[in-house]
Amino acid sequence: MRYYVESDGRIFLVRKDGALDLPTPSEVPFPIERIAPLAAGEDVWFCVPRLAEHPSHWPSKDDVARLPGVVPAVREAVHATMPRVVVEGICIEGDRVLLVKGSRGLNDGRWSLPGGFLRFGETPEDGVLREIREEVGAEAKILRFVGVHGRLGQKTGLHWIMLFYRTALCGEPRPDPDEIAEARYVPLDEAPAMLHDSAMAEAIRREASAPC
Repeated sequence: MRYYVESDGRIFLVRKDGALDLPTPSEVPFPIERIAPLAAGEDVWFCVPRLAEHPSHWPSKDDVARLPGVVPAVREAVHATMPRVVVEGICIEGDRVLLVKGSRGLNDGRWSLPGGFLRFGETPEDGVLREIREEVGAEAKILRFVGVHGRLGQKTGLHWIMLFYRTALCGEPRPDPDEIAEARYVPLDEAPAMLHDSAMAEAIRREASAPC
C-alpha cells in the first residue's frame, strides 16, 4: 500500500533510487486522514495531511507531468484524483421522462439520462445541449439548472461531479446507434428503478414533483 498525500494542490513525494515516488505509510512523517482508495493501477489511498503550515516546498500536482525522474505511479495517481465533470439532461413530457440505453463505454447496455463528459473549454449549458444532440439526435432547450451532485463511482472509483439540467426536447428522439442503442420516454414512476445511477434516479424523483 502507498499513500497519495495532497494539500491545496501540492503532493508529498519521497525520493527512491533517484526518482520521486509515492510514500508507503511508514514513510509519511506527519498525521494524515485516509479518504478513499484511488482508481490507480495499484493499492493507493488518497490522504489529507494534518500540517501546521502550507507545504509550499512540495511539488504541485499540475507540475508532475513536467518533472524529471517521476515514477509512472505518481502520474497515474494524479490523473486518478482529477474530478470528472458530466452534464445530464432531464427531459420530462407529461408523466414521462426520456432515458437512453448506451451501446458502448461506461453505459453499455445500461439506462441513463442523456448526457456525458463536459468538454475542455465548454460551458455546462453548451455541454448538456451538445450531449443531447449527439445521443438523442434532436435539439433541446434548457429550462433551468436543477442541481449538482458529487460522489465516488462504485464501478470506476473516480470522483464524479454531476450537473443536472431540466430540459425540453425539440423533436422526436433519433439516437445514433453507434453510441445509443435505444432512446425512449418511460413513465416517471418506473424510470428510477431502470437507472444504474442513484444520483440520476434521485434527480428524476425530485423533478417529478417540481413545477416546470
